[in-house]
Amino acid sequence: MATSASSQTFTAEPDADGRPAVGWWAQFSFNVVHGGAAVLLRVLSIRGLYLFARGFGTLEWLINYKRRRRFGVALARILDAPPSSAERRRATREHFCQSRCDKLFYLVMDCIPREKAVSLFTIENQHLLDDALARGRGVYIALSHNGPHHTAGNLFALTGYKITGVRDRREGGIRRFVQDRFDRKYPEFRRMQLLFADSFPRDIYRCFKEGYVLASAIDVSRKRSETQRTVEVETPGGKRSFLTGPLYIAIRCGAPVIQGFAVPYPGFRYGLKLVEVLIDPDDVGERSETDAVVRRAVEKYAANLEKHIRSAPTLITRV
Repeated sequence: MATSASSQTFTAEPDADGRPAVGWWAQFSFNVVHGGAAVLLRVLSIRGLYLFARGFGTLEWLINYKRRRRFGVALARILDAPPSSAERRRATREHFCQSRCDKLFYLVMDCIPREKAVSLFTIENQHLLDDALARGRGVYIALSHNGPHHTAGNLFALTGYKITGVRDRREGGIRRFVQDRFDRKYPEFRRMQLLFADSFPRDIYRCFKEGYVLASAIDVSRKRSETQRTVEVETPGGKRSFLTGPLYIAIRCGAPVIQGFAVPYPGFRYGLKLVEVLIDPDDVGERSETDAVVRRAVEKYAANLEKHIRSAPTLITRV
């Protein structure tokens, strides 16, 4: 499918001078690490590689005291009561192990047969997505910056749904490297469209019109531009800003808004957990009511996010 200038497939794009976005040394380094991980996958199998990753994560937990301390501070901030020493150690170790598992699996996903990769991914409450898509106006999934959303997004692209993702224009080299390998191996992945975080709204309008599932995180730590629309909501951790632009566009396009979380499971299994429909555009009345509808949706989103983080604190990514 043709894309506009601000919409790209997952490839290693050249910079303004036509040079590869991933430099030759970085490309060489990624290939070496990828090759080593691929050998481990063949020798150890998926289960063995999973256990290896958890062992490596435990080693990181033992020696990286600065990150342990940062995670402990973040953990205490989101829980109702201060964790005991045993609870903090257990949660911190699991955070290290899960982070290492996610990184290693993300790196070798292209080495896993398609059928096996698809079998490792599940969609909880999939009927919410299918019912919304049946209307023929696309769907917006409001994600968050918690959990392995890049890994889950790659697997989601193999399920057959028409998907549009959103990424930072300055995305790191490792993500471009993995995305390029996926793009060359899987036709399903090549059909996946990608919008930059600062894309023009018309690209989003087009995706909804063509019946795509558009997914992005609306919990933000900073505004990328003055044109981004946000709303502040009071949360147990204080006031937080959330993006609202995609919600307004979804309403205008008649696309239902569903909240979802990327979640990991033992044994290199991943899933998309769909929580609830935040906005049904058919229930939105006059345009004057839109602001109130969006605020209520963001408040529900924030409450669900807080509940999710407290139930799975090891998935904190910003520490």
